[in-house]
Amino acid sequence: MHVPQLIIDLALILGAAGIITLLFRRLKQPMVLGYIIAGFIVGPNFHLFPSINDGEGIKTWSEIGVIFLLFSLGLEFSFKKLMRVGGTAAITAFTEITCITVAGFFLGQLMGWSMMDSVFLGGLLASSSTTIIIRAFEELGIKHKPFTKIVFGVLVIEDIVVILMMVMLSTMAVSKQFEGTQMLFTIAKLMFFLAVWFLAGIFLLPTFLKKMERYLNSETLLILSIALCLGMVILATQVGFSAELGAFIMGSIIAETTSSEKVEHLIQPVKDLFGAIFFVSVGMLINPEMIIQYRWPVLWVTLLTVFGKFLSTAVGALLSGRPLKESVQVGMSMAQVGEFAFIIATLGVTLGVTSNFLFPVAVGVSAITTFTTPYMIRFSTPLYNLLEKVIPAKWQAVLTRYSASSQTLQGESDWRVVLRSYLKVIILNSVIIIAIILFNTYYVSPFISKYLDNKLLAQLLSVVLSIAMMAPFLSALTIKKVQSSAYKALWLDSKYNHGPLVVVEVTRNVVAVLLVGFMLNRFFPFWWALLGTLLVMLIVLLVLRQQLQKFYNRIEHRFLSNLNARENADAAAKKKQSADLLPWDAQVTEIEIDPWSTLIDIPLEQLGLREQYGINIGSIKRGHITIYAPTRNEKLFPYDKITAIGTEAQVEAFSRMVSSMTTTRSDDSSDENIGLTSIVVDEHNGLKGKTIRNSGIRERTLALVVGIARGGERILNPASETVFEWEDVIWLVGDRKKIAEFKL
Repeated sequence: MHVPQLIIDLALILGAAGIITLLFRRLKQPMVLGYIIAGFIVGPNFHLFPSINDGEGIKTWSEIGVIFLLFSLGLEFSFKKLMRVGGTAAITAFTEITCITVAGFFLGQLMGWSMMDSVFLGGLLASSSTTIIIRAFEELGIKHKPFTKIVFGVLVIEDIVVILMMVMLSTMAVSKQFEGTQMLFTIAKLMFFLAVWFLAGIFLLPTFLKKMERYLNSETLLILSIALCLGMVILATQVGFSAELGAFIMGSIIAETTSSEKVEHLIQPVKDLFGAIFFVSVGMLINPEMIIQYRWPVLWVTLLTVFGKFLSTAVGALLSGRPLKESVQVGMSMAQVGEFAFIIATLGVTLGVTSNFLFPVAVGVSAITTFTTPYMIRFSTPLYNLLEKVIPAKWQAVLTRYSASSQTLQGESDWRVVLRSYLKVIILNSVIIIAIILFNTYYVSPFISKYLDNKLLAQLLSVVLSIAMMAPFLSALTIKKVQSSAYKALWLDSKYNHGPLVVVEVTRNVVAVLLVGFMLNRFFPFWWALLGTLLVMLIVLLVLRQQLQKFYNRIEHRFLSNLNARENADAAAKKKQSADLLPWDAQVTEIEIDPWSTLIDIPLEQLGLREQYGINIGSIKRGHITIYAPTRNEKLFPYDKITAIGTEAQVEAFSRMVSSMTTTRSDDSSDENIGLTSIVVDEHNGLKGKTIRNSGIRERTLALVVGIARGGERILNPASETVFEWEDVIWLVGDRKKIAEFKL
């Protein structure tokens, strides 16, 4: 019986990958490098073992692998997470990305490379490796240090920027042009479609999944998720973007639903399989002779990566207001290239716009910096001590004052609040209206014209449908109230504020008129379109004003409910799992059980976690099911999320043992009769960036701030000048009712 060549090749690929990665796991080295070496062994440049014959088939499978890698990355991403990384991580990330990308481009030019090779070199240096950094932090036992929060925030921004960079590189590769106007148009087009996909996805998808919840089991949810992913891939390519961008966008939309964690667990084996095939196919491109031939470019790019990333990241952290020690630690942690380097290098080869040597250079640099990363992180503190001796005391004083002043944030002005609210209303509703106009122009109108012979009637019907779909958003664009308290304060504060406020109101109405006129002018001559615009605006502003406002409010309520559904579900689960009163030296920690853990399928009684580690298991979350106060006969399974209670030292020892990321929430109170309540700093209560004194939290809650839990740090009786940060857990003693009202 004949076996297809593709099956033989897959058996060879997976067999080699399995053996090599077992060896790499034993050596505690990154799995990605193991896959790449396995690809080299079964590739055409290594003749000791059989080689792959069906290259085109493997190429298709590897493209599917990239899609699932980006889809999984989207599932781990959250738009709220991006908003919460804060100014420090944002300034650091953009400083580092800009500097290293420009430096990479000029290094390529200095080495005599072509323009496109230099551009792709800058792009592949723009990201660092999340996998390598997390592994190094865990091995060194520093994952809960304050500077690691900045590192993780920078990594989040890097992932987003590099994905957008891939779109830009693809556009440049296809057009082979670097025109500023064309690039600006591409960026604007990208931002527009991202906004449309996000708004439509959050409005529709969570509602659909919620209504279908009783029909969804693991199998159907997996099939549906893959279908949505591939559907968005097709849509993205149809409008001129890459398949990878479409996969990432769908993953990020599903990430905002309550089913995200289950989808992430279901898709993990699929991602692992196709991801392995992708990285093996990457390894098949390695040519040792070419690496030796281009050993000097490998050396220069490695030096740029190590020293350039360290300097640019450290400078970015300093500019954001971090102390010198933290800045050095952040910079030393980021000095390597990430997995995206292989994807970008492969993209250039696939598009046929880069030279063959670029990929081996990327592999060589990645291999070297993978091994240097732990030593760089370990050397960060000695380097800081050396800099402290070398840098003049006057300069150090300037840096200290700058850091202190940067972290003392003032409350937002009323003008800033009002203008930001206006911009949000104008931009969001304009994007939706433009999307409706384009949808009706290119899809609805041709469909109607196909079945109606009367051209005028077809145009009128298309216009009526467009106006009906646009009406709620036109109403919001023209008359929706924005930040009434700040607006009133400005209006009553000074008569000189009246003019600017009126101008802003007029501006948003002008935008609405222009959008309606633009739509009508696509179907009718100018004067007819102008008359129609006036008629439409009269109907929206006067006749149907109240009905449209109510309808828009319902749309907005559903969107916000869907957007916050996952966060609300997580908050409710945490509230059930943790008691209001806990001793301050204890921590409630959520730990995910690794599929390779030795704890799996053993009763809790036999594990003896309390006897060995001092840990109590409060609950076990398994998919949508939560087991409270599990019995001694309960067993743990892969991807279970357990709530462990113990001291900081006990939690860290236990976390290292199970090799999983932890999220800690703790308090320190020895008197269980005290009215102790916690709140979390998020976008709803507006405490981020404010000091205890300026926030008014004491006056509004009639309570005293007795402690703040910030990651692994605990601040007892914080000073009034202490600044709140994202996800701080604030512990208050006082009127529980007032505190509960403040949470709302």
